Amino acid sequence: MPGTVCRAGTGPKTASAGLHAAYDACTVNTDNALRPIDAQAAYRAVVAHDARFDGRLFVGVTSTGVYCRPVCRVRTPMQRNCRFFPNAPSAEAAGFRPCLRCRPELAPGLSLVDSPQVLAHQAARLIDAAARAGDELYLPDVAARLGVTDRHLRRIFAAEHGVSPIDYLTTQRLLLAKRLLTDTPLPVTAVAHASGYSSLRRFNDAFASRYRMSPTALRRQRGFAPRGALALRLAYRPPYDIDGLLGFLAARRVAGVESADVVARSLRRTLALAHRGETLTGWVAGHFVPEHHEFELQVAASLLPALGSVLERVRQGLDLDADPSLIDPALAALPGPAVPGLRVPNGMDGFESAVRVILGQQVTVAAARTFISRLVERFGAPISTPYDDLTRCFPDAATLANASAVSIGTLGIVRQRAGALQALAREVAAGRIALHRGAPLAPTLDALRALPGIGEWTVQLIAMRALSWPDAFPATDVGVMSALGTRDVKAVAACSQAWRPWRSYAVMKLWKSLETGT
Repeated sequence: MPGTVCRAGTGPKTASAGLHAAYDACTVNTDNALRPIDAQAAYRAVVAHDARFDGRLFVGVTSTGVYCRPVCRVRTPMQRNCRFFPNAPSAEAAGFRPCLRCRPELAPGLSLVDSPQVLAHQAARLIDAAARAGDELYLPDVAARLGVTDRHLRRIFAAEHGVSPIDYLTTQRLLLAKRLLTDTPLPVTAVAHASGYSSLRRFNDAFASRYRMSPTALRRQRGFAPRGALALRLAYRPPYDIDGLLGFLAARRVAGVESADVVARSLRRTLALAHRGETLTGWVAGHFVPEHHEFELQVAASLLPALGSVLERVRQGLDLDADPSLIDPALAALPGPAVPGLRVPNGMDGFESAVRVILGQQVTVAAARTFISRLVERFGAPISTPYDDLTRCFPDAATLANASAVSIGTLGIVRQRAGALQALAREVAAGRIALHRGAPLAPTLDALRALPGIGEWTVQLIAMRALSWPDAFPATDVGVMSALGTRDVKAVAACSQAWRPWRSYAVMKLWKSLETGT
């Protein structure tokens, strides 16, 4: 592996290698503050507008008081005026405000790795998810979900991210508010509530204090007046295997719920989500723009009140926060040709993804698709959309929990599988199991293992596709064993240790090697 990482040439690749070394060397001083990133390497990445470090590096410009993404296309500032930060909250804590052109709120989010600081990363993802969804969040609850004390969480969080959890949460909420003010017609009061503020006065004070302008002033300055569906931009770090991800989704698409087109590089689907005591239904549609390293998304107006949650689901579903510069070298020794920018196609709804996994137990992809399509046709709620191929929402947990076993059995789903499906539905509907990438991993997997009809293969695939865990590995998967040329499960599990903490991506690579016959 080290040989692969060290094959760096000149130009942006050299900057890339230097910057990664700077990140690796970023440790904690005695005063619990992060040591500064290597300024020379970071500045080279900024000069090159290197999108691979979008979301992992921010540059504050002392002459303007603004902080930018490395991909910002304004005139490159002089190096003596630059300060470099590993995240947006640390830039704002230093007194910088977000650039109105490159818009730091559009940058890719964290890519969670299995490191000694994993708890701090898990906490950050819980905070990110809550901020994007506009949910209330209490630090003692986060600590309890991670199995640590409030004090310990504050200590390790500050050591890893350079700011307190509260400062981090405030930044994420204000960046979401900035995005809603810029890209949506929501009234300022609705923006405040959607960003997690129960008081409009507190929202106005926080926004003005951090960004030196009022929310209404920002909206007037941007001059946004949308009509109909909203058009939004979601950034990702290149490279990105667009054809591979869309091909995977197209082969498993469920009629009425989703559509994926590899040629047009487009995707659309229906969504139903709970928001403040009600269920919102609508649709999302978008296409990849590889030259800009973005996914351009349209969102139905009916989903506007929960836009933060929608964006979080799309980012998770398309794995937009992955960091190929960390993942690709770990997969270099796997069978088959290199696939730069491989992604894990996660679900936009965790419960739906888990149901798909259960109905895929011991059957082919085509058979699983048939069962899921029947389930949607029987229990999915009809929906009106501008697209002829989007007509139903995937049934929610409460609907399937309350369905009779006989009605599910008439779809051709065997009794054991129907029992597993309904057991899961009851736990999710009751709130005892949460299936999203901010959910605590170990307790969630233990709860899944306790359900009837759910074995380790199912648990690992749910972790991979519903919880977006990058190190899930179903060692007993037939496709994985076939790609490795063995039926020895212990040997497969031992072999997989070399690919940690990116074994979910290794699974995708092994499956892909079977498709290509290499």
